[in-house]
Order: sequence, then structure tokens, then C-alpha cells
Amino acid sequence: MTAFPSPAATNPHPLSSSAILLMAVACGVMVANLYYAQTLIDVIGPEIGMSASVAGFITTLTQLGYGVGLFLVVPLADLFENRRIVLISIVATIFGCIAIALSDGPGSFLIASILTGVGATGVQVLVPLASHLAPPERQGRVVGTVMSGLLFGIMLSRPIANFLAGSLGWRAIFLLSAALMTLVAVALLRACPPRVPKGGMRYRAVLASTCAQLVQHRVVRMRAFYQACMFAAFNLFWTAAPLSLIHDFGLGHAGIGAFALAGAAGALIAPVAGWLADHRLTQPASLGALIALTMGFLLADWTVAAGSLIGFTIMAVLIDGAVQISQITGQKLIFSIDPHARGRINAAYMTVMFVVGALGSVIGSVTYEAGGWSASAMAGVAIGGFATLVFVLFDRGASAALAPPMAISPSTL
Repeated sequence: MTAFPSPAATNPHPLSSSAILLMAVACGVMVANLYYAQTLIDVIGPEIGMSASVAGFITTLTQLGYGVGLFLVVPLADLFENRRIVLISIVATIFGCIAIALSDGPGSFLIASILTGVGATGVQVLVPLASHLAPPERQGRVVGTVMSGLLFGIMLSRPIANFLAGSLGWRAIFLLSAALMTLVAVALLRACPPRVPKGGMRYRAVLASTCAQLVQHRVVRMRAFYQACMFAAFNLFWTAAPLSLIHDFGLGHAGIGAFALAGAAGALIAPVAGWLADHRLTQPASLGALIALTMGFLLADWTVAAGSLIGFTIMAVLIDGAVQISQITGQKLIFSIDPHARGRINAAYMTVMFVVGALGSVIGSVTYEAGGWSASAMAGVAIGGFATLVFVLFDRGASAALAPPMAISPSTL
């Protein structure tokens, strides 16, 4: 077995607690840009002369840019110094946000949205960078903390957009985001340790190797499948749940924002998920997360039927927490495969997760239109139940904790 040097042995700049927190904040601030416009389409569209039929592309093209960046940008982490890639991606996102705020027509807005989406993929360079810089015994907790920042960014972006759009206007949201990311970039430049990868490959070979990771590693295929189902269910929930809050509970934008804030509490499970991963409990944690997701949708259907807003909120927290546990345990496993290929492995994993998981938004809108929240909830139950069944029948140890990378010592030379 190849003996890889441990991060603790090779990294002269170990991560401090403040640097870990900064990485988590950076992830949240960057990824939030993918979702600010999602709940403001009805406000943005008319102001920039975008018809209702085209307005749907606001979210789609931003997500498309993110998907392209996952495949084309994230593998660069195995070629070039990681902090530099993250900073360049932040600069691209800043320009994208400023261009969105200054756009005066559909064309300029959509092009800026694509740029913003591509730039936001820097978060998927930052997560494996944190994994590289963390000692093996704390890797799960560090990744969990950084990932909690990412999930908080996703969850808080919608209520923040709703609250700020009403008082400052939607353009101010993107200008404020650009200013905040500028501060984050400066802080990362000062506090984030550099990491130079082994390199030695051409870019074309790196892209081919990214695709090959799915073929070579069964654990990557299985974990990508589980998380794709989780992400699809997550998108389904947060597409259909606001509609249910409007029609079944009579809430307005402020109420929906408050619900999303409460649901963001699911991100608080991240340290627990990291602890489970570090203690080699990835397999039971993964199965438990799949079961929790399935039960969350089942009980959410019952709580809405019973008219319990509190119960519905608790189920939102449960579903978000289940998605977080699955993501953290999954990345702990795939990051343990080959330290020199973490960028490519993460790119392959995230691309599958994102492309398949993005269908959840479509499923959510279609099922709600067809049968209300009950139909959407049953679709979530079906997704979670199917993933759970695949886990029970076919996982065969793919989600079991891998042996930590061996540190090179004189006795191994």
C-alpha cells in the first residue's frame, strides 16, 4: 500500500481555529450568491425587462455556471497552489456580482449570473484544502465545520435576500455581497495557509483523470449516488415547502424567511457529523442520515396535514441535518482515498451530485403543481427510500471508514 505523508507531517502551517472559521465563512459567503436571486425572480424580471418565460433562466444559468466550474475549475486544485485558485475564484465572483447589480437587460444579467456561478466553485477547492491542512484525527471535524458554513450560506441566502430586497432593493444585495467577499479575500490572503500540490499533469490529463475517478473508485460512485439523492431531496423540499407555507399556512415572504432561518439550524449538526466521521462511524451515520431523510418527508406530510407549523419546521431541521451528515461523512471517505487526487475526486463527486441533485427543484415544482405538498412529500419519501434500499442491498462496505493515510517515517523508507 502506498504510504502518503500525513497533512500534519507535510504542512508547516497547520490550521488554526480562526482559519477554520474563516474558511467556513468564505464558503457560506461565496455559495450564497447562487441563491440570492432564486426568491426574487418576480422582482428582478420586470425591472430588467425579462419576460416571465425567460426569468426562470436566472437560477438555471447561475447553477449551470456552477456545474461547469465544478468540472473545469475544481480539478485545478491538483495542479496549482490552492489558495491562489480560491482567491481568483472570489475575484471572479466579485466581478459577477457587480455586473449583476449594474445589469440593465436580460443578456447582461444572465452572462453575469454564469460568471458568478463559475466563480462560486472556489468553495469546492476550499473544502478539500481544509482537509489537506487538517491532521487526520481532526479531518472530519474540520471538514464538518467548513461544510456547515457552506450549508448556512445556502440556507440563509434566501431569507437575507427577502429581507434586504424589501428595504434596500435587489441590486444592493449583490453590491453588499461583493464588498463582503472583498473582505473575505483579504482575510484569506493573510490567514489561509498555502498548499502546493504534487502536480506533474497536463490540464487535459487532469480532466480525463477526473472522469476516471468514478470508474476507479467504487466508494466515489456510491457516495456520489447517495449525495445526489440527498441533494435532490433537499432541492425538492426547499422548492415545494415555500409554496406550502404560502398556500397551507398563509405565510408571506417574511414568514418564509423566518422558516428558512429556523431550518438552517440543521447545519448545527456538522460538528457531530465530523466527530462521527473521525471516530470511523461513517457507515452507521450514513444509513441513519438516509433513514432520517425518508422519515422527515413522511412526517412532514403529516405535520402539514395536521396544520402544525412547528412540526413542519422541526422536519425542515431534520431533513437539512440528514443532508449535512451524509455530505460530511461522504467527503471524509472520498478525501481518504488519495491525497494527491482530492481535487479531481471532489470534482467528480460534486459534479454527479450537482447534475442529478439539481433535478430535485424540477421534481418539487412538478409534484406540487400536480398534488400539492402531499405529492411533493411522497416524492421525497420515494427518493430517500430508494437511496436507503440501495445502501442496504449494495453498499457492501463502500461507506465503511477507510484506514487513515500513513505518515512517512524512517521505518517506512
